[in-house]
Amino acid sequence: MSQPRTGTPGDVEEIHWPSLVAAISSISAVGIAIGLGLPLLSIILEKRGISSTLIGLNTAMAGVAAMAAAPITTKLAHRYGVAPTMIWAVLISALSALGFYYAQDFWMWFPLRFAFHGATTTLFILSEFWINAASPPSKRGFVLGIYATVLSLGFAAGPLLFSILGSDGIFPFLIGAGAILLAAIPIFIARDESPVLEEKPELHFMRYVFLVPTATAAVFIFGAVEAGGLSLFPIFAVRAHFTESQAALLLTMMGVGNVIFQIPLGLLSDRIADKRPLLAGMALMGFIGSMMLPLLLNNWLLMAGLLLFWGGCVSGLYTVGLSHLGSRLTGSDLAAANAAFVFCYAMGTVAGPQAIGAAIDVAGNNGFAWAIAAFFGLYALLSGIRLMFIRKRA
Repeated sequence: MSQPRTGTPGDVEEIHWPSLVAAISSISAVGIAIGLGLPLLSIILEKRGISSTLIGLNTAMAGVAAMAAAPITTKLAHRYGVAPTMIWAVLISALSALGFYYAQDFWMWFPLRFAFHGATTTLFILSEFWINAASPPSKRGFVLGIYATVLSLGFAAGPLLFSILGSDGIFPFLIGAGAILLAAIPIFIARDESPVLEEKPELHFMRYVFLVPTATAAVFIFGAVEAGGLSLFPIFAVRAHFTESQAALLLTMMGVGNVIFQIPLGLLSDRIADKRPLLAGMALMGFIGSMMLPLLLNNWLLMAGLLLFWGGCVSGLYTVGLSHLGSRLTGSDLAAANAAFVFCYAMGTVAGPQAIGAAIDVAGNNGFAWAIAAFFGLYALLSGIRLMFIRKRA
């Protein structure tokens, strides 16, 4: 099994851009399609008279599909190759995206959701593995910062396309499927440069969840806070007497923070051999920011400024966590750990909205901030204890 590492003198320090551009651009095209598809599908179901509960249940298939796809992705890549597996995933996700237009019965949307998000999960896992494997250790954080920035812009472009295209007719579905199919082009061009998995991972899939716990726990917290925060923040803001437009602008500020802080945080992580203190520090800042939310409800500008920096801290857990994973493992173990990383993210997206929603019901509107603070605080506490234990043992 590949042992944890922090880089060796023999590691190549040049960034191999063709390979990285293929992986980053392909997954960013998928990000555009997902950003377009999520509001598009919800609006169409709403027009068909489907209840909010059933729409939410159908949307939750994304997390179920991700958790199902993550354990088998590395096995598929080992058997068929990274690039061929990605191209098949592109085809499946594009066909299922177009299938939503033709599926008139609501029950058909459940297998379509499963196929679409299962295939896109495979693309995320293998793209991130490709990026991690092709990045020189001293510049891995910088490259992952570029990846996270471009991906965030892709997700932001999706809703913008939706606002232009609307929800009528087949055209939005053709655009979404076309964006996904475009992802196959850079993958095909760089297919000979994709990483090769010459051996199967030596451990059971669930062992990889705990092999680099600081990284997998960080992405679980990110998934919980991102999914729960984005879905329930409008309720928190409106109940706090902000208008819907003001609440939407506050969410936009979080998105801006997500974009602008990725590369700086990646560069900072490159200067630090051990990424764990940085991850713990970001979680602590997230905890403080969450606890401040109820105190700034009377000042929109201060709330916007807080969310700008808070959004950067939240998204930084993903970027730096992924960089930490790449600094510790190589080869098939890195691919399997990448799958475990995405699996933990999917678990977070399922757990976060449930926990935060329940906290609002139990503790009132401020339960939103307190639940998010609890996620951050628990991670900061456990990672701090782990750091102290490791240093004492050393």
